Amino acid sequence: MNERRIAGRPASAYASRPVRGRVAAALASAAALVTLTGCGGWEYKENICGSDEYPVLSVGSTGQACVQEGKEPDAGYTRYPEGKVPQEVGDKWDVYWDTHTLDEDGKTVKVPSGG
Repeated sequence: MNERRIAGRPASAYASRPVRGRVAAALASAAALVTLTGCGGWEYKENICGSDEYPVLSVGSTGQACVQEGKEPDAGYTRYPEGKVPQEVGDKWDVYWDTHTLDEDGKTVKVPSGG
């Protein structure tokens, strides 16, 4: 049996070589694309609360907490107004509620500096 040998190994050992080369080239291209585009536009965003919780606002201040779904907020906390609930850290409503709160009558009020 006269099997062709390359660098001391049977030629059949190199049969998948072109596929590996293409895969390596594709991975290198993907890595270069991610590097050049700054991670491809992907950005990590942190949720305000866990998946089984909802955010609540401290009445009269900018404090917030998370409450288990199906439970009511503790005394001194209330739900955010509908449509104004922060979902991710730094989103439009998270930033808004840094300077606003709800008073005891449920009205939105601006918080004095340092409050």
